[in-house]
Amino acid sequence: QVQLEESGGGSVQPGGSLRLSCAASEYTFSKYHMAWVRQRPGKAREAVAALDKYDRITYADFVKGRFTISKDNAKNTLDLQMNSLKPEDTAMYYCAADPNLQYLSPTYTYWGQGTQVTVSS
Repeated sequence: QVQLEESGGGSVQPGGSLRLSCAASEYTFSKYHMAWVRQRPGKAREAVAALDKYDRITYADFVKGRFTISKDNAKNTLDLQMNSLKPEDTAMYYCAADPNLQYLSPTYTYWGQGTQVTVSS
């Protein structure tokens, strides 16, 4: 069973930065493909960045150049560095994992509880 726990959310002004972190259970990254998925108020879930177990990275167009996904295998953490944040980035952000390649599909199997990001002046 995969365990995922997000942290690092909060409130920030437009143009600001936040770094989200996902603590994963051991061996998760060698077995599962990972992603950060968000759900904005009243909207469907959408993947923002994916990092598969082969270390290939994919970003949604709306975050390219602003967000960076990375992982630390020694610490079992998956991070999302978010820069130049916009009000439309306000959402609950989830760490997700799946044994099958999902890329930017939001249909991952395993989910954390989420961490809220609010971008507002």
